[in-house]
Order: sequence, then structure tokens, then C-alpha cells
Amino acid sequence: MAGKSPFLGGMAPTLLPEAHATSHLSVDGRLSQEDRARLRAIPSYKNAWSTVWLYGQNILILVVAAKLNNPITWVLAFLLMGRAHAQFASLMHEAAHRLLFAHKATNDFVGNWLLGFTELTSTQAYRRVHMAHHKREFGPNEPDVPLYANYPITRASLRRKLVRDATGQTGYKLLRNQFKGLRSEDIRVRHTLWKMISVQVVIAAVFTTAGYWWMYPVMWVAPYLTVWRVINRLRSIAEHGGLREDDDRRYTTHAVRQHWFAQFFLVPYNIGFHMAHHVDAGVPFRHLREYNNLLHEANYLDDTLEYTSYTALWRALAPVS
Repeated sequence: MAGKSPFLGGMAPTLLPEAHATSHLSVDGRLSQEDRARLRAIPSYKNAWSTVWLYGQNILILVVAAKLNNPITWVLAFLLMGRAHAQFASLMHEAAHRLLFAHKATNDFVGNWLLGFTELTSTQAYRRVHMAHHKREFGPNEPDVPLYANYPITRASLRRKLVRDATGQTGYKLLRNQFKGLRSEDIRVRHTLWKMISVQVVIAAVFTTAGYWWMYPVMWVAPYLTVWRVINRLRSIAEHGGLREDDDRRYTTHAVRQHWFAQFFLVPYNIGFHMAHHVDAGVPFRHLREYNNLLHEANYLDDTLEYTSYTALWRALAPVS
């Protein structure tokens, strides 16, 4: 595709359901004043527990794997640690929207030091780029057009992308380019990278103190470079792959019916209710399911627009050629 403009809109719907206003929503899916105040309320204490349990459950996974110490358990733990990175990134995304904690300083501290830096991501930097994405999906400042463009593609093409992700090629390339920032002339870039490195040193030190130094490269870094990259691509293209710029979010964002396994492994913390998230990006993750149901009640979403599963959407994104 070198030298060519990216192709957009290949997966955009040709016909939208006819929405109607309800006591909760306007015809464009916007919440009523009362529902907006209610659904935009940030449940800080519950989110604090989610953050604590995020650490707790993944520590528990590694403890159990070490106790059982058999190949099947280690493989399962490896896959689940890829899921852990998806969890950290999802809660970091919530903090980037300033929806994790109502107290701004707490939100930004947790978003950076306990979530973002574990993923080698600056929540503030991510916020700046991500807000451009929300301001105008596929607009002139859209940061992720290369990821979403040119769908549908052949299954062979998608397979090649996923193989690069699963074998660590994508992750290594991104990590190598990121660490070039240590030589940046911008002192803020260098300082932020050193903060990320310091958090990684702490994580490695915890593994070493526990007597399992090798878990840091094998059970933390390796899943980040492999399993997480596959999850990230599959989730990302399921959110916006092949769509196009428009004022109506139904042309910019896919809707997918949520099933328990996908929510467990692929789209934790309700991030799979992505249409609702884009119609109103100020609604915290705990309220997105209710908001999604309200969109269905108003016929803003219907069964013709919503894919029955992620598998169904991926098949549409990469049909049999």
C-alpha cells in the first residue's frame, strides 16, 4: 500500500436502523439529562477494588502455576498473562478518560504508576492521542488509521498479521522504536521512559525476591510481546476495522454482542461495549452495559447492525477469498 491512500469504509453499514427517542435517549443516542448524570457518575471505590483485584488475580495465577508446576498449567498461565496485559491496558484506558477515580490526582497517579507504566505506556501521552481518536474517528488527526484501514482483507493477509503478532515480531518492533526515545532531545520523553523502566525494574525485583527471577522475562515480557499483541489487534479491528469518518457513530464503530469468554479474555472491563463508549465517552465502564441496552431500546442499535460474536465480525473482516 506504499504511496497509496488508505481505503476506508469497506465495512461500513449500507443501511442504519431507524432510531426513535425514548425517555432515556434522544434519537442520536445521547442520554437524557437525568440519565447522563446517573450513568456518568464515577464509582471510585468499586474501581479501587477492581485495580487491587487486577493485581491480586494475576499474582494468584502465577502462584498456582508455580505450585502445580506442570506444562499445561504453565501454558495456561502464559496465555492468562497475555490477558493480564489486556486488563491493565483497559483500566489504563479508563484512567485516560479520567473515569477511573473522581479525584483527578488519584486517577492520574493510578493510571500512570499502577497501570500505564506496567504496560510501558504514559497515560497522559496516550490520553492526548486517544482524545484525537474520539474527537473525530477517521478524521485528519486519527492516530490509528493504518490499523483500521483497507478492510475487508483476505484471510491470508490477516493470518500473516497475526503470525507477526504471535511470534513477537510486532511487539519487538514497537518496543525497539519506543526505546529510541531514550536518545530523544525532548527531556520529557526521556524522563517518562525512565519512569516506565523503573516500574519494570520493580516488577522484575518482585519476581526475583519471590525466587522466580525467570518469570519476569518468560511470564511478563514474553506474553506482552506475543499474546497481548494478538489480543490488541483482534480487539482493535473489531472496534473500528474498515469503517469511515461520519457524524453518526454507527458508521465509525462496530457493535458486537458480548459473550462471557470474550469479556473474560479479549475485552475485559466492558470495553467491548464500544459503540456505547463512542456515543458518550464520558460513561464509566461499569455503566456501559446499561447504556448499550438503552441504545437497543431506542433502536439506535439492532440485530442487523450488531454482530452476533467477535468470530462473526472477524470472518466479515477477512472473508474467504
